[in-house]
Amino acid sequence: MGDPYDEGIVEVDDPPHHEISTRPEPLRIRGVGNVTVFGLSNRFNSEFPSLLVGKVASEEFEATIGRINDYLGHTVPFNIKWLLCGCLCCCCTLGCSMVPVVYLNKRTKIRLEKALAWENSRLYHKLGMHWRLSKEQCADVTMKEYVLFIEFLPREDIYRPD
Repeated sequence: MGDPYDEGIVEVDDPPHHEISTRPEPLRIRGVGNVTVFGLSNRFNSEFPSLLVGKVASEEFEATIGRINDYLGHTVPFNIKWLLCGCLCCCCTLGCSMVPVVYLNKRTKIRLEKALAWENSRLYHKLGMHWRLSKEQCADVTMKEYVLFIEFLPREDIYRPD
């Protein structure tokens, strides 16, 4: 028998099996403010988590949390004023005075999600992270709160052929 290359038969070795890397659990940043309206706290914890050491600069993390906390610091007190006004007028308006409060809370949540999307596209997706706002069950079974999740994206294998 001759060389397999002469006959047009080429033996190909199986590609090496790569270990499947497990992604770490998402990091949760809970609200630590003294005021919470419809589960949205007026401040998130700005302490740099040790799980992010070597993945992102502490200055970038603090700047992101600072921007989020600044926005919440301006909007949540305003939402509280509307909530109190809505509660006082609730009997006279048959509950319609609560509509602006629900709308303002939804608007605040949407703006936070847009800010996080901007931060993700600007920096965090490049670093293999994804920030999102999510509703999570509190320690109390009946209550839910909004928390910031930092999920770790799987790294792309640049050596794998297309």
